[in-house]
Amino acid sequence: MELNFPDIDGPVAQRGIGIIAPFDLALERELWRWAPLEVSLHLARTPYEPVPVSVEMAELVSDATHLTAATRNVLHVDPEVIAYLCTSGSFIKGLEYEKSLCDTIRQAGALDAITTSGALVEAIRALDLTRLSVITPYDAILTGKLHEFLAEVGCTVIRSDHLGLGGGIWKVSYRTIAERILNADDPDSEAIFVSCTNLPTYDLIDPLEQALGKPVLTANQLTMWACLGRMKLPMMGPGKWLRDVF
Repeated sequence: MELNFPDIDGPVAQRGIGIIAPFDLALERELWRWAPLEVSLHLARTPYEPVPVSVEMAELVSDATHLTAATRNVLHVDPEVIAYLCTSGSFIKGLEYEKSLCDTIRQAGALDAITTSGALVEAIRALDLTRLSVITPYDAILTGKLHEFLAEVGCTVIRSDHLGLGGGIWKVSYRTIAERILNADDPDSEAIFVSCTNLPTYDLIDPLEQALGKPVLTANQLTMWACLGRMKLPMMGPGKWLRDVF
């Protein structure tokens, strides 16, 4: 009997991205939607911490020991880049700390490294942004730490909104997120940044960019954009301003 395979030499050669995620990440499926067919994502998680989303949690999930162990857990599949997929954990102590997290991941054996906040910095510079609106699911204190991080990069926060959630961030509805993004917009803002890799945003980006006429930058989008850019691969999905950069 003759078998009619579409490509007997397949499957498509795999290229890997390592993902270090906080223990509570619930949006793995959203990450995959950004990836081209030949890219596989290999996830490792930081240890469980019994604290609400807060400054304390951001510090705990960005501990260098945890990042080192998580990096080593994905090295055996040869990822081309490893991303620390956490916004608050990578902005919590400023720009130098964000750079130190990448150094930690590289020292643990990664070929290249990026963090979500580092990807945000790259997008700000690539798009020449100086004035942002910001929406976060955090409390006021943690949101303020994001403002401080953006100030280090040379960005002024024109308007800001936060949901004040201590957990269950992935359960927030698209309607709520869209309303908050629209309310956070300001004529003087050059773009809107939506923080937190656990806040669902994928299907909102295109319609909101069309409605507002400016970039809507989200945490998972930026992280995948930065990883794929290092691999010289196109980013799938929404984000026309970012796609024009790489």
